[in-house]
Amino acid sequence: MLDATVTAQLKEHLTKLRQPVELAASLDGGPASDRTARLLDEIAALSDLVRVVRTDDDPRRPSFAVRRAGAPSDPGAGIRFAGAPLGHELSSLVLAVLWVGGHPSTASADVIERIRAVDRDLRFETYLSLSCQNCPEVVQALNLMSAINPRIGHVAIDGAVFRDEVEERSVMAVPAVFLDGEPFVTGRSSIEEILDRLDPRAGEREVAALDAREPYDVLIVGGGPAGAAAAVYAARKELRTGVVAERFGGQVLDTMSIENFVSVPHTEGPAFGAALEEHVRGHDVDVITRQRAARLVPAEGPGALHTVELSNGASLRARTVVLSTGARWREMGVPGESEHRNRGVTFCPHCDGPLFRGKRVAVIGGGNSGVEAAIDLAGVTAHVTLLEFDDRLRADEVLQRALRALPDVDVVTSARTTEVIGDGARVTGLAYEDRTSGESHKVELDGVFVQIGLLPNTDWLDGVVERSGRGEVVVDERGRTSVPGVFAAGDCTTAPYKQIVVALGAGATAALSAFDHLIRSEAQGAEPTPAGSAAAPDGRA
Repeated sequence: MLDATVTAQLKEHLTKLRQPVELAASLDGGPASDRTARLLDEIAALSDLVRVVRTDDDPRRPSFAVRRAGAPSDPGAGIRFAGAPLGHELSSLVLAVLWVGGHPSTASADVIERIRAVDRDLRFETYLSLSCQNCPEVVQALNLMSAINPRIGHVAIDGAVFRDEVEERSVMAVPAVFLDGEPFVTGRSSIEEILDRLDPRAGEREVAALDAREPYDVLIVGGGPAGAAAAVYAARKELRTGVVAERFGGQVLDTMSIENFVSVPHTEGPAFGAALEEHVRGHDVDVITRQRAARLVPAEGPGALHTVELSNGASLRARTVVLSTGARWREMGVPGESEHRNRGVTFCPHCDGPLFRGKRVAVIGGGNSGVEAAIDLAGVTAHVTLLEFDDRLRADEVLQRALRALPDVDVVTSARTTEVIGDGARVTGLAYEDRTSGESHKVELDGVFVQIGLLPNTDWLDGVVERSGRGEVVVDERGRTSVPGVFAAGDCTTAPYKQIVVALGAGATAALSAFDHLIRSEAQGAEPTPAGSAAAPDGRA
């Protein structure tokens, strides 16, 4: 089941165990139980400190607990997996075994203390897809909480195996977390965000702590590739540097495969995002996550500070600001779309596609992303209808040929989606208009995957910096905006070619330009650097 490379890596990881671990299984005679049993046996064969025991104490089968040897059986406590956690979740299983076996996590002391401080019984259930790249962060967060605090229990459930539960609970997007049987959160969440939701006073304390931060030389808003590059370059200039972002990694975390980053033939988005964060945290950078910027108040006059107001009410101040807020999925903007988001309307075919196995779905968009989504979904769903607004598909011809070769896929061009139809709980259909004839049509289906491009995350900058008609921040060749001392980089700007490698270079340029601006403004009363001035130092080391 595990190939030779993974087996060797896993064996090396298991040498870090400090105490015996049991994999306590509840199985039946089905094929899913057979897969789970084989996986557990292969893992146990790699370490003398791991053994498989058969308990059959959990009605959810196949499932197994990861527990210390000799611990009592309790299906509601500790760490459990329902199904065989392969794919992206294999790392979640490995970490669970290590934590239970005494190997410490890399969580901060503050996070560990917050987990230990939870003083009530909590029972979490997470429905996931093995192809979902967002799920492991949530699963691992809740597993760590369960490993640290015995009052917290968590079971990670493969939705493809337990389809009856998925249907009964109307799970149409993953990860979907339930707490004590009630919906808790859907989508990617960090361990800090989960703890914040459990502690209503956490927000007040965080606002006070953020307000007390000293001003930065460079404050970077956004933690994607552009923001990460800006942070590294600013920190290397020994500037007081801060990064504030909703999540570190940005869109990269939602990218299935990266094959055009020069010198790295292949990687996956979450791994690349983790590498970006590790590189930034290796420098003297104040990284603030889980925060959304709400307003930029530019400095008024030489020597004054820019202020970035956050959505939670806190404010951060800085001598210069780099805007690198990236972009988000574009929505259709039709009736029924927002009401049915995560109820059949979704934006990630890799994450949520397995939840629609055997069902009829639509893909909106005929570019590369849309056609790739249709090809992927055709392998798991009963039927795919691809709708494109233009009179022809815009995807690369190689993708179009692959699409045309598939059965049970209909392509409709010149189609304007007019409504997502549903009952509030789930999608039941889609309405569109033929732009050529004006005729209206309805399609019965269960899911709608929206793949119509991206919008820059710049609404909060309206009226502050110059933006293009598409909402992108207007920048010059050095990343300067219309506001002196405010720079921008990446997918939120007018720079062409929204690519990772381009964003990295733009982030470095913006940081070097901010450094140049600070040098030229150091003299008391100095005017900001005018556009078209001498080039900034190249910063090469």
